[in-house]
Amino acid sequence: MSKKLLTILFFCFASQLWCQITQEQLEERKAKIQAEIREKEELLKSMKTKEKSVINQLLIQKEKIGLKEKLIRTTESQTKILSNDIYVNQLKINQLNRDLEKLREDYAEMIRKSYKSRSEQSKLMFLLSSENFFQAYKRLQYMKQYASFRKMQAEEIKSKSQELEVHNKVIGEQKSEKEKLIEENEKERKELEKEKQEQEKIANQIKKDKGKIAAEIKKKQQETRRIDSQIQKLIRDAIAAANKKTAAAKAKANPKTTTAADTKKTETSAKIVLTPEGQLVANNFRANKGRLPWPVEKGAVSLPYGDQPHPVYKTLTVHNSGVEISTENGANARAVFNGEVANVIVLSPVNKAVMIQHGDYFTVYQNLSSVSVSKGDKVSTKQSLGKIRTNGETGKTVLKFMILQNTTYNNPASWLSNM
Repeated sequence: MSKKLLTILFFCFASQLWCQITQEQLEERKAKIQAEIREKEELLKSMKTKEKSVINQLLIQKEKIGLKEKLIRTTESQTKILSNDIYVNQLKINQLNRDLEKLREDYAEMIRKSYKSRSEQSKLMFLLSSENFFQAYKRLQYMKQYASFRKMQAEEIKSKSQELEVHNKVIGEQKSEKEKLIEENEKERKELEKEKQEQEKIANQIKKDKGKIAAEIKKKQQETRRIDSQIQKLIRDAIAAANKKTAAAKAKANPKTTTAADTKKTETSAKIVLTPEGQLVANNFRANKGRLPWPVEKGAVSLPYGDQPHPVYKTLTVHNSGVEISTENGANARAVFNGEVANVIVLSPVNKAVMIQHGDYFTVYQNLSSVSVSKGDKVSTKQSLGKIRTNGETGKTVLKFMILQNTTYNNPASWLSNM
């Protein structure tokens, strides 16, 4: 087999293996997205039945449209992989056809020469005409090798034909699968168009009551700012308490070299003055940036971090100091990293928050109906912190998750894995 053919076959095998793995990953992603879509549909149906606020209907509809678009992109990726796979298999089929044609030509030529030789003189005469026994023996061996080579050529032709048949079957199945995916994508596009029309219908309904909804949004933003201020104060208190403890420890360990000015500087710092142990914790937390687990087992981001236009009133800016993650009813919040519970905050009779310290970093888990940890507890990664509250009006179960370094907010999307 030629070096060129070996290279092509290796490339084909590697490509098929990679495509197979990727297809499995895409199928898992599709299943997850489809489950989320069904969840949104059930939630939307429930809200319509209970005649809840139309603004929440719109937000859920928007999430559902986003999931549909993600599903379409996933299916397009599958189609592209299949197209590449079909192309690679077609290359292999073309090469097999060329090899088979060459083998058949060589075999036909061999048969013609054999027939011609047999008509000129028989095998027996060929042997008897030998000058001596050694030459006769050599001729006999040649005749055996020639017959063996003919048999080998015939078997190779048969093997190549069978291999070609297999590849033709595979490429047929791949083309069928590609057509199925294209048909599936077309169906999803039509569904997406219907969803967008429904979204427009809801948006028009909302605009009829613009004043009331704008007031609701303003009230919610005020409440968000109040909670953020409360959390900021608690973090400043935690920083002050930690620095006071650090200053006392330094003064006790080095009474002769630690001045009153040094103690005051440590105590009044706006940032945590880290001990060697605290620095190690902070370094470990920072080293896992982009790889932290989600604060819920299952969920999807319903409101990202930062300032963004309202989904209906584009001139109105909505601020979010963390990310809001929609999850299933009864879900628990979980720690994203090892740390110590700095505070358990009661924001309202039905809204609690847990603040965990990781060196000079803090993670905050807000909108909990119940809490299963206490201040000072050591927690581990993925440990349950409490049950997430389900809003009685909207039917949504949403965790607000924040990351701060001292009092500076960070975008959780850059810290959590696969966000």
